[in-house]
Amino acid sequence: MSVYLRLFWEFFKTGLFAVGGGMATLPFLKDIGESTGWYTYTELMNMLAVSESTPGPIGINMATYVGFTAAGIPGAVIATIGEVTPSIIVILIIAAMLKKFRDSKYVNNAFYGLRPASTGLIGAACVTVVLEVLTTVRVVSPGAGEGIVNGFALTGGSLLNWQGLALAAVLVALTNWVKKVKDWHPIVFIGVSAVVGVAFHFAGV
Repeated sequence: MSVYLRLFWEFFKTGLFAVGGGMATLPFLKDIGESTGWYTYTELMNMLAVSESTPGPIGINMATYVGFTAAGIPGAVIATIGEVTPSIIVILIIAAMLKKFRDSKYVNNAFYGLRPASTGLIGAACVTVVLEVLTTVRVVSPGAGEGIVNGFALTGGSLLNWQGLALAAVLVALTNWVKKVKDWHPIVFIGVSAVVGVAFHFAGV
C-alpha cells in the first residue's frame, strides 16, 4: 500500500471512530505512529502543541501535520481529506433524514452509549499528555501476544520533568492570580511558552 493510500485509510478510520473531538484522536494517532514509524511519541506531542497553537479544529490540524510529516504537501492534503470524509458522509446522511434522526430513540440511545467511550478516549489522551510533559514516564503499548493493557516505562533518571512542572506552575499562577496578566489573550502565553522552550533547548536545560 502506498504511503498516500495508507494516510487516507488511517485518517479515515480516525475520523470515523474518534468520537468526542480533537483530543479523542490522540490514541489513534499514537497507534498510527507506532504501526507506521512515521513519527515518535515525542514528535506527536510536539505536533499537538503546534496544532493547539494554530487556528482550526485540532483534529484537522493534526491530520494535516502528520500527513505533511509523512509525505509532504500531498500527504497533508490526503490525510486531511481522509480525516474529514467520514464526517461529511455522516452529515449528508443525517441531512437527508434529519427528522427521523432527530426523533429517533435509537440514535439518542446510541449517542448516550458513546459518551463513556468518548470520555475514556479524551481521558486517556489527557493522561498521556500530562505524563509526557510533566514526567519522564512514557506509555508503552503492548507488543504482539502481550495482551491489550498499556504499560509504563521510566525514561529518565528522575521521575518528574522539573522544567515542564516549573513552566506549568508559572502559567497557572499568571493566568489565575496575577491581575495584570491573567486577562491577556491566550496566544500571548502560547508565544511566551514557545520562546521559553527554545531557550531551554539552546541552554541545554
